[in-house]
Amino acid sequence: MTAAVHPTAIVSPEARLSDGVEIGPYAIVGADVVLGARTRVGAHASIEGPTVLGEDNRVFPHAVLGFEPQDLKYRGEKTRLTIGSRNLFREFSTVHRGTVTGHGETVIGDNNLFMSYSHVAHDCRIGSFTVFANSASLAGHVDVADRVVLGAFVGAHQFIRIGRFAFVGAYAQLRQDALPFCKTEGIEAKTFGLNRIGLQRLGFSEERLTALERAYRLLVKSRLNTTQALERIEAELPDQEDVAYLVQFIKESKRGFHR
Repeated sequence: MTAAVHPTAIVSPEARLSDGVEIGPYAIVGADVVLGARTRVGAHASIEGPTVLGEDNRVFPHAVLGFEPQDLKYRGEKTRLTIGSRNLFREFSTVHRGTVTGHGETVIGDNNLFMSYSHVAHDCRIGSFTVFANSASLAGHVDVADRVVLGAFVGAHQFIRIGRFAFVGAYAQLRQDALPFCKTEGIEAKTFGLNRIGLQRLGFSEERLTALERAYRLLVKSRLNTTQALERIEAELPDQEDVAYLVQFIKESKRGFHR
């Protein structure tokens, strides 16, 4: 099996196409682009390199991947975009390469959905099984962990983190870290408790949910400061893997977190 390239598409001779790749009408695939097996690139989509896509990705019409970062400090350095497998990039979604002042690389994991007009800026790191709803946008250097859901028009400030299993509601403006396992909503973003329904759907047991809810109450609803709350959480909820991740996430925060 070989790649199927539409006669109107423009594919650089320096691009590498694996078996089963499909390139649609008027699509452009530049130099230093590697497309994994069975990846499909739709009409008018554009991919520039250095960019690597794994297997079974789908790039819908007019999506744009791997172009230069929107950073005034960028001077043409050779940076990268690395994408895993089974991701969907819907119409007009955009993902940019890294910068040498950042990681030098933008990284996306597996099984993610980027809906129309969503944007991932330079040096971001995206986990797996995330959902970016329409027009959800990340500034540079944002870390998004596994199983995160971003609602429509969410905007994330540079250098923040969004923890595992977080749900961020539509139009939320994230200026600080978004807590894992929790719902964060509102233009003036704040948390609204555990994302219990979402976690139940993902198979969280009642024991895990109860432990996380206790930790959340101590962190956000008590009158303890953050240091005191973390000490209480660690003392009262030892040997709880989810709680330990929550505590470590907060300890590593550089910009603070939405409460």
